[in-house]
Amino acid sequence: MKDEQRSKIMSSIRAVSKLESLVTQELWKKGFRFRRNVRGMVGTPDIAIKKYKVVIFIDSCFWHFCPIHGKMPKSNIEFWKKKLHRNQERDKEHTQYYLQRNWHVLRIWEHEIRKDFNNTIEKIATFIEKAKATEAS
Repeated sequence: MKDEQRSKIMSSIRAVSKLESLVTQELWKKGFRFRRNVRGMVGTPDIAIKKYKVVIFIDSCFWHFCPIHGKMPKSNIEFWKKKLHRNQERDKEHTQYYLQRNWHVLRIWEHEIRKDFNNTIEKIATFIEKAKATEAS
């Protein structure tokens, strides 16, 4: 694959997935107020509530190499192995960064949302409420 073609394909990948939009719309309906894809924050969290020290990452099964659904591409295996392994390492680094600063970190897998949307929304809502209560006290 030529570099121009790869570049075109990669640029077509949106920063905000449809799944992420569905989740954030539902949380917004429930009254939660947050920022999406906060570029100034480490790891660019998908959802951030600075007031309550909450960061939520929605990890795609492909890009974050889910242990259940992560599939290694058949071509250019060395590149993808290195790339996906580095993504996992970076996820750990970002999680540690926030935990060391006493933030509340939640990582949600794409398949959790697809499997049981309502339950995942409740899981996120409960997580935010607990963080809120912790920060208020």
